[in-house]
Parts: sequence; C-alpha cells; structure tokens
Amino acid sequence: MTSVVAAFRRRVAEAPDTVAVSAGDDTVSYAQLDAWAREVARLLATGAGAAPGDRIAVCLERSPELIAALLGVLGAGAAFVPVGLTDPATRIAEVFGDAGVRAVLCEPDDADRFAPHGAAVLHVPARPDTAQDHGAVDPSAYTVRPDDLAYLMYTSGSTGRPKAVMVEHRNVVNLVTEPNYVELGPDERVLQLAPVAFDAATFEIWGALLNGARLVLAPAGQVQAEELGALLRDEGVTVLWLTAALFHRQIDTDVKAFAGLRTVLAGGDVLSVPHIDELRAAVPSCGIVNGYGPTETTTFAVCHRIGAREDLGRSVPIGTPLQNVDVRIVGDDGRPVPDGTPGELWIGGAGVSRGYWRRPDLTERAFVTAPWDASAGRFYRSGDLARRRADGVVEFLGRNDDQFKLRGFRIEPGELESTLVGHPQVRAAAVALRESHLGDRRLVAWVVPDGDALDRRGLRKYLRERVPEHMIPAAFVAVGELPVTGNGKTDRKALPAPDWTSKSIYV
Repeated sequence: MTSVVAAFRRRVAEAPDTVAVSAGDDTVSYAQLDAWAREVARLLATGAGAAPGDRIAVCLERSPELIAALLGVLGAGAAFVPVGLTDPATRIAEVFGDAGVRAVLCEPDDADRFAPHGAAVLHVPARPDTAQDHGAVDPSAYTVRPDDLAYLMYTSGSTGRPKAVMVEHRNVVNLVTEPNYVELGPDERVLQLAPVAFDAATFEIWGALLNGARLVLAPAGQVQAEELGALLRDEGVTVLWLTAALFHRQIDTDVKAFAGLRTVLAGGDVLSVPHIDELRAAVPSCGIVNGYGPTETTTFAVCHRIGAREDLGRSVPIGTPLQNVDVRIVGDDGRPVPDGTPGELWIGGAGVSRGYWRRPDLTERAFVTAPWDASAGRFYRSGDLARRRADGVVEFLGRNDDQFKLRGFRIEPGELESTLVGHPQVRAAAVALRESHLGDRRLVAWVVPDGDALDRRGLRKYLRERVPEHMIPAAFVAVGELPVTGNGKTDRKALPAPDWTSKSIYV
C-alpha cells in the first residue's frame, strides 16, 4: 500500500499534461495541480510552521483551489479537517479546539470568521503559470507514509458532542485502487458534487485523481435536480455519486439525465426499487451501484452492482465487500452467524480507519479485535443489522440503535436533542425521521415547551447558530410530554405524527 500523495504523483509522472480538474472552461493539468499543491505545502510550512501530523482546517467552495489545498495539506504530511461553509461559529470553535487546528485554508473574505479561533489563517496561493521543477518546491524531505493521518471527519455524536473519525492514507488508497465495484481510469470523468465535509467526496476526488481520470467540479453551492442533468451532459460526466434522496429526485425530475453515464453510485439511505426500475427501463446502458459504508470504514465497505435484469424484490441489497475488506454478520455472542441469520454488521480489512480522535473510550467500544479469531484482525462494529444470503450478498435490515441517516449525513439524535434542551424555552425534546405527505423523509423535532407557546422561528434560529444545516428539523411539533417505553427511554415510535398540512409546524 502507498500514500495518497505517492499514488497521485505516479499519475503525474505517467500523464503530466492530462487534465486533472475542470471547472467549466477552467482546466488544470496533473502537472500543474502537482506544482500548485506543492506551493500550498510550502505555504503551510513557512506561513504556519506546519509539520507532519498537524491538522489543517480547509473551508473552501468547490473549486480548483479546494483540490490544490487538500493535496497540499497531504503533501506537507499533515491531515486536513474539512469545515462546512455554513457551519455556525460555535461548531467551528468546537472543531478547532478539539482537533488542535494549526492553520486554516479559507477564502480571503472569510479571514475574520476564523481569526478568533487561534489558528493561522492562510489563503491558497495563486496557481503557478507552469509546472515547475517538482523538487524545487518541496517544503521538506518528509515522505508521506501509508499509515499517516489523511483527514479528520467530524460526525454526529450520541453524547451531544461531535466526534472525529481518523482516516489514514492507506484507507483512501484502498477505496479507489483497482476497485471491484466501479470502473475508474483515464477515460472517466467523475463529478465532484458532495460537500468536502461529507465522506462521499473522498470517493469523488481521489477516485478520479488516483486513477488518472478527470475530476469535474460542480458549480459552488447546491445543485438542483433541474440543473444536474444539463451539467452531466455538458461536461460529459461518466461516473456520478448521489445520495439516495438526490438519486430519487433526479429520476423523478429528469431520468434521461443519466443517459451519458457509465455508472451512477447511490447510497447514504435505502434505495427505492421503483426508482431503480424506472432508471433501468429508461437508460439501460447506465450501470447502477448501491454503495454502503460508515465514515469509520472510509466511504464504502460493501457495494452491489445491480444487474440489468436482476429481480430486486422489495429491497436493494447492499452487496459484497470491497477489495481487501472483510465483512462478518455477528450475533449477540460475538461470533459470526450462519448465512440467512440476522446479526450486527462488522467490517474489517483495509478500509477500517484508525478510530476516533482523542476518544479512546469510543474507539475501544467500536473498533474491536475479532473475539472468534484474533488473527482475523480489527473490526468496526457498524451498529447496523444485516444478513448474508447464501450467494454471499449482504442485505441491510436497519439500525440496532437510534442513529439514522438523512441525505447521506449521519445524525445522532442525542446530539441534536441535547442542543434543543439547551434552549431556555425547551423542557424536553426528541427527534426522528418521518415520511411527509409528499413521500420523502424529513427530520422532525418534538418539543415539550417550558411555557404556553413554542417560538418555532426562534428555535430554528437558535439551532442554526449551533449545528450544521442538515441537522435543522424540517418541522417542530409541540407536545405536552414525550412518550416513554417500559425502561424509561423515549418511545420514538409513539411520537404523534406531524400534521404536514399545517404551516405552523414549519416556522
């Protein structure tokens, strides 16, 4: 196994003049991107004293500058910490403090936003006019190793405190090197659409750049389903990743948008069989892959390439393990169960990350040595229920706790609930996903007000200052008390259904 940096530079040596990144009419070759990234690494070393192992925050719009920044951080031997552009100040302060961020790469207009957090505020240097002599711009003689930290990615935490997953270079390289779930090579054009703080971007960015493909950057900001089709056609995109929700919406809006694709990967939530059937009928040439994997196992752990004539029945399986990944279905006794028997999905092999940053207690609980055979290695306990069919294909059966995913983002109810009850008007709160009158899944908060009325508008504003946008409930329902189970826990199944036709629940 090698590092992301070494794998990328191998592609630079093979085809230096090939386009690595394009954003509309703006293109950057592999050699130019390499030279630019080395300038970023030099800036980090000279402008912030960054050293191997340091954490560097990156808060940039989708752009060639973003890609140069990520490569530059890795080339300096440091690890990047992606920060959402819309993250509130309290969240940023928490992440900077927890990660011990040495520097942040951001837009000049955002300098004042990051100045209070104690890290050096830097901006990506101008793109070099030419691909200079590579050796002349190296910031140091440090050679990045496969087991060096590549990035920290913060996910929702059940204790009310977000936790960061530590992903190493070797994890990323394994994800996209000779993949058994998708074809990646110099002829492909991979769209970069996911926020960099969402680990789908790991597949998009490095899947392209470590395979000599072109990384096509979507315009900054959100891309609507009506716009995506034109973008795919105009840019000749061949490989696309979408969250399940956007995948379904795109099929509903413009299924022919997939016509030029060789492969579309979708995941982050359960895929709809009727939508897949519609896509297969409309664009039979487009391969469809159901991708499953927690952040802790580096984007994907198992994938299912859906056959053109495969009878899916009522649900889409999540598939078989990626290359160099080991998957087991484990019973309550900590041992693998026979095929066909439900159990917890344990994931081992080359995709398993180092663990949680500065959280040895959580790491010890979630990352375990196989009790049935120590030589089987280290496994991540996913908390997902699954079963393996006789043909080796894994079927997803749901969560064994309260955690859920929405639009690909993982949400721990405990984190959002603890934030809600920090509001002086809220005595108790619960959150869950519910299907709306339009058939989509939305995040709902049930709130017990500490008073006669609930100021929903004020509560939404309060949350926007403390949590990322994907954790803002679509609706707030006022209740007199929260239902509980026999053991005293909130009974989410007994929470009253929202009246989706009432405008009052939205504001």
